[in-house]
Amino acid sequence: MDATLPVAAGGPTVLLICAGSDVERRVIEDWLSGSGLPEGGHDGGPDGADPIERIEPPALRERLARHDDPLLVPVRVAWLPPERKGGRRARWRDLLLMTNPRRPRPGTQRRIARRRPDRCRVVVAEPAHAGELRRRWSVEVGESGGQAAFASFVGRQATLALERAERALIGDRYKVPRLVVDQIMASRRFRTELAELAKSTGQPVGSVTAAAEDRLAEVVAVQSRLAADLLFGALAPAHNRAWTIRVGGLDLARLRDLNRKHSLVFLPTHRSYMDPLILDTVLSANDFAPNHKVAGDNLSFWPFGPLGRRAGVVFIRRSFGDDQLYKLAVREYFGYLAAKRFNLEWYLEGGRSRTGKLRPPRFGILQYLVDAVQSGRAQDAYLVPVSITFDQLPEVAAMADEQRGGAKQREGVGWLARTVKAHQRPLGKVHVRFAEPLSLRRALTAAGPDPRLAVRKVAFGVCRRMNEATPVLAVALVPLALLGAHDRALTLDEVRLVVDPLLDYVEARGLPQSGLDELRHAGGVRAVLAALARHGVVTAYTDGTEPVYAIEPGQHLVAAYYRNNAIHWFVNRAIVELAATAERPAAHALAVRDLLKYEFFFADRASFHDELAAELALLGPGWPALDAPPADPQQLLAGAPFLVAHRVLRSFVESYLVVADRLAAHDPRRPVERKPFLDECVAVGRQYVLQRRIHSAESVSVELFAGALRLAANRDLVDPGREELAQRRHRFAAEVAAVADAIAQVDRVDQANRQSALKVTPCP
Repeated sequence: MDATLPVAAGGPTVLLICAGSDVERRVIEDWLSGSGLPEGGHDGGPDGADPIERIEPPALRERLARHDDPLLVPVRVAWLPPERKGGRRARWRDLLLMTNPRRPRPGTQRRIARRRPDRCRVVVAEPAHAGELRRRWSVEVGESGGQAAFASFVGRQATLALERAERALIGDRYKVPRLVVDQIMASRRFRTELAELAKSTGQPVGSVTAAAEDRLAEVVAVQSRLAADLLFGALAPAHNRAWTIRVGGLDLARLRDLNRKHSLVFLPTHRSYMDPLILDTVLSANDFAPNHKVAGDNLSFWPFGPLGRRAGVVFIRRSFGDDQLYKLAVREYFGYLAAKRFNLEWYLEGGRSRTGKLRPPRFGILQYLVDAVQSGRAQDAYLVPVSITFDQLPEVAAMADEQRGGAKQREGVGWLARTVKAHQRPLGKVHVRFAEPLSLRRALTAAGPDPRLAVRKVAFGVCRRMNEATPVLAVALVPLALLGAHDRALTLDEVRLVVDPLLDYVEARGLPQSGLDELRHAGGVRAVLAALARHGVVTAYTDGTEPVYAIEPGQHLVAAYYRNNAIHWFVNRAIVELAATAERPAAHALAVRDLLKYEFFFADRASFHDELAAELALLGPGWPALDAPPADPQQLLAGAPFLVAHRVLRSFVESYLVVADRLAAHDPRRPVERKPFLDECVAVGRQYVLQRRIHSAESVSVELFAGALRLAANRDLVDPGREELAQRRHRFAAEVAAVADAIAQVDRVDQANRQSALKVTPCP
């Protein structure tokens, strides 16, 4: 349905006709004739000849010079692709034919207007009075440049208004920024910051300004409808053939209503290169505007980079170094996107999770968004945590190799071809769940006055919501059982002996879950084991008296990856079990929480205490409160329906034990160089696995060693010192060893419980 024509009450109305061809002018004129517009409007003006005028952009400067306040109404023609299967998308065939159905050539326009008038629509943008635009120009840009600069500003605003109006025709899927570099470079605030940077560095303002424009051109993405259709249309088979998408969590209709007034910032978990394609599929199907997707410049290789940049992918450098101008350009660009209410998408973790659990957040881009809201440039933005979880993921094997010290595969055309090929087989389901959105303005207010601390609290809150949206999957619980078996193969009954009480626990807590009903019967557990065997994670030996299952040699990190997708739901339970072994349970629980604070997103101390109390309530009245040590820890643990501390926390604590051991052996006067130190930990960790000083190869992980090193740095155990530093490092090693001993105690009780239940005699 064509738009209606707004007319000023008691003043002149000026139609700004943005036509690129005679065909478009004729389409607009025909539409105006049908709308009842008086003839001869071209020469109308303040003399009263006609209340409605028609002008084109070249005449804008002259018209704005008059001393009146006309209502400016931008008008143009939108061209739509032909409808195919209920949708209007450009195809690669269009590109091969050197045509763009959204911007047809004049000859094609004539044929479309004559034969397929449904494909050409008149778009009328939201009008604005010249006086209001002049006030905005004065505030945002300043009045330098005179009437010509003002006319350029009005032209840019008209283009943006037309782009917004066009969404009513082509759907909320498209929202295209134009003239972005020009608008940012014209900003008074940005010019002032560039002048200050020039002064502080001693460079001429002109050269700094020119360099800033180059940096912006490097970063800015343009959401071309054609490029978006082609890119995501071409890559869609890579996930359509692999997974069936299951969407849950927040009602998307409510989220879409929120998007009509506010910018949405989607912050998904990052486990795969397929994440942005899957999220785009879900949002497109639900008529959301496309997101500006932030990616590292390692993905900007040809042809993905040039096409991706035109499809709204913002490629930024992995490291800014000392390039203050680049940092300023990136900050200004994200502030602009927030101010103009464009939807954004980036990965708060800064990269794919190598372990399956959520990584610590990175604050850079979030800080830019916070700056935009706190400075008043953006009224608000709503952060939307999203969990994306896979039944099976081909990338896990390569990431596991990285954790063992292998080199990361370099992205390029060959890598892209291999990635697409790896997804040409069924891999189960991908679960996309949306958490409750978070108003950034309200979150900052609640976080307190310290700006740095506020950003961290906001990021932490988003990560907790990501975890809370992540479902427990069958493919997480089965590896959880197998990884606690000390590399001993388990029968189907032994696997179920671990899984069954976990299912009861998930149900009792009301945790989000998907596909767990199949684990309630032997056939379902067998099916999950068979799926893991097909993907090389589990080995199934079937030539004996009954089938037995174990983690495939060399696949412990892969199995741990799937377990870790849901591990956060069991961490507090594991800490309660460890607390039961201590003389001061509450203090021990807090000590474990502090030890693992870089691995998991714990609640604040008061809330953490309440969460542990809730875990104790699930265990029953026989378990004392945290401030009352049990009379007989062994008996208490033996009476628990299940034990998980050794299955959930052992790999983390043993990784920390390797790092603590190597720090204690390190000369305190020599600096700890990160890369050589982590390489040393990998080598020594492998040795300890062979010596059975640590229990599993899943403990040998660069990612986990890095987390331990962050904790050590936080405790001031890394920078060079003297003998006192050596003593503190030894105390740190003893602290980690004590937690490892508590885990071993829980493990021994669990083994005894299972042997008693099934009367199984373990192999020596």
